[in-house]
Formats: sequence, structure tokens, C-alpha cells
Amino acid sequence: MINDATLRKIDLNLLLAFSVLMQERNVSRAAERLLLGQPGLSAALKRLREALNDELFVRVGRGLQPTPRALSIAPVIEEALTCIEKAIRPPAAFEPASYEGEFRISMCDNLETAFFGPLAARLRRLAPGAKLIGVASEKREAAKLLDDGAYDFSVAVHDEPASWHVREPLFEQCSMSIYDPTQLHLKAPLGLADFVANPHITIAYDSDVAATTLDIALARIGQKRTVAASVPRFSALPTALKAMPAIATVPEAIARCMAQLHGLAIARLPFDIPADPVSMLYRRVDQADGRAVWFRRLFIEVASAALEASGCTTTIAKKAAA
Repeated sequence: MINDATLRKIDLNLLLAFSVLMQERNVSRAAERLLLGQPGLSAALKRLREALNDELFVRVGRGLQPTPRALSIAPVIEEALTCIEKAIRPPAAFEPASYEGEFRISMCDNLETAFFGPLAARLRRLAPGAKLIGVASEKREAAKLLDDGAYDFSVAVHDEPASWHVREPLFEQCSMSIYDPTQLHLKAPLGLADFVANPHITIAYDSDVAATTLDIALARIGQKRTVAASVPRFSALPTALKAMPAIATVPEAIARCMAQLHGLAIARLPFDIPADPVSMLYRRVDQADGRAVWFRRLFIEVASAALEASGCTTTIAKKAAA
């Protein structure tokens, strides 16, 4: 165990001065290397002599001759200074091509549908030895899971973060209606009368289906929809919409993705509802870590390209994309 009392007597700069003096054996040259004046170096040597209770260097002609004590401790001090220099040296840049670990990300299933596949494909090209792991989104336990290192970051609509977390805005997620045009023969653009006249399928994460932002917006204009079914995951929507004449209202990114994959029709809502602010949440301790920074930037690049390719009207925030 390190003896704190002993180390408190020694300034690290004194050990550096000792090392340079051992190498140069000359006060003038040592002072020049240390960017010190000769009086400053002489004062440092005096403090070091007092701390170690040894003369350490004796002037012989124009040079310095180390004492036996100086010669005995020099290799150890040199090794210690080398270790300290390595420890405080800026870390090497992260090299994804040679990385063989895991990257872990948490997203709810609507964002997974839009982004996980493209992210996995890009990661496979850039870091072929790495593995991408998707972690189920648990809003109630999100902060604890993040603190426990269950994932590198989460992408969701986050609450106010703790002081030891960083929330980085990504994009505003608007909603669109989606339906099967062979089940519902609706004319574009979708009108309010058709929207409320047809049954709806909703996404409910909890067993108690509370009034949603959409229902509140409808109530404000004196309207109400009829909910025919409710599912806990977005993945169940395409088959349900294919099976019955119904409308679902989902985030734009997954609406466009489902439309392309399953031949569904999408339409803008015939009334206004607030957009949801999607953000990235990660630990402050990971803010400057090279591996974590690279993975976050990769996701932002992939998500931005995926949104653009799908025709989404929203884009990644400039700050996040920088």
C-alpha cells in the first residue's frame, strides 16, 4: 500500500528535476531542458536533498557526480516517471477495425424497426469483429440500467436526466396514420371525418390504456375515435392492419418503414398534435471515451441517413450531427 505520509513530502516536479539532472549531470543543461532558471533548479535540488536526507549530487569541476543513494534510486524513479507519463498520455484513437468487443444500445421497438438493421450493417462493415446487442427498452428502469452499464446509450423520449447523465437531442418525432389500402379505401389527404369514423388500433405499453396525446388533441376539437384493438408492440401492427379495416397512428419513421415493407398506406394527421422529442441518453463518465464517442457518432450518421432514405420530414439536430 502507498505510504501517503512519505509521498506528501515529495513534489512530482522534484522527481522530474532529479531524473533530468541524472541524465545531464550539469545544472545549466538540466535547467534548460526543464525550462527553469538555474536558481529555480538549485532551489528544487535543495528541497529534494532535504526530503531524502542525502546530498544526491556533488559538484565536481563543471559537472555533477551522483551519490550512491542517487545511483540506487535513479532506475526506480525513471521507471515511475515513465509509468506516469504513459498514464497521462492522451489515449490512442479508437480503432473500430480491430475492436472485438460489444456495442450495446437500447431503443423501443418502433425505433429499432427504423434504425437497428442499418446500424448493424454499418457496424459490420466498419468493425467486423464487434457485436451489436439491442437491449429492450424499459422506461421505468432506464436510468438504473444505464448506470449499471447494461447499454452504451439509449434512444427514446427521455425525461429530465440526472446530473451524471447527458441527454443529447436528436430529432422531433411527428406522428402519421397508417392503414391497409385494400381494407380501407380512403382518399388522400386523410380527412378528419374518415379518421374518426373508422376503428383504430393503438399501442399501449401498460395494461391500463390511458388517454393519449392524440385523444387529448381530438377532444379539444370536439372529436373522439373508436379504439377496436390495442397491442403492446409496434411489431404486431402490420398483420393486424392487413387483417382488418383499421387505422393506426405511429411515429413517422416506423410508419414509412412499415409502408415500404408491408404495402401499407400512410397519411398525415388531419389535425395537429405535438411532436415527441427523441434524444440520446448516456453516462457523463463516457462523454470523452473514444470507443463510446465513436459509437454515438456512428448511430447519428446511420439514423440521419435512414431518416433521409425513408423520406421523413424530420432530420437529426445539427448539434447532434456535428
